[in-house]
Amino acid sequence: MPGREELPSTLERSAREAQRTWIKAHDSAVEQYGEGERAHRVAYSALKHTHEKVGDHWERKERGRKGPSDPRAATPRGKPARSGEGVDENASKQHLYDTAKRLGVEGRSRMSKAELAEAIREENRSRTREARER
Repeated sequence: MPGREELPSTLERSAREAQRTWIKAHDSAVEQYGEGERAHRVAYSALKHTHEKVGDHWERKERGRKGPSDPRAATPRGKPARSGEGVDENASKQHLYDTAKRLGVEGRSRMSKAELAEAIREENRSRTREARER
């Protein structure tokens, strides 16, 4: 099935550039591996190289930076790795702080970089859940 028809809800609320990245990677993966979970993982991994999840949608990374956002996007297939769930864990602490501020994360000024990333992940989950319920 073409990627446009399988576009996840978080991408439906995102810029066309993020949608195109996911669709192109998904469709290429379907040609190579067939339809299914693997095609979705490949598409998300490609997306995480240029975009990060902010709230209930995906945005271009700070200053157009490219590269994997988390261990899952950086690890070859078949090797276990943790997902950052779209949070750009390789971003600067200031960027993570600014993102947390935009999302209204409480206590952010006392958080470490890892704690900011986790707080953003939690807020992203919450906002995505709320958006899907609407």
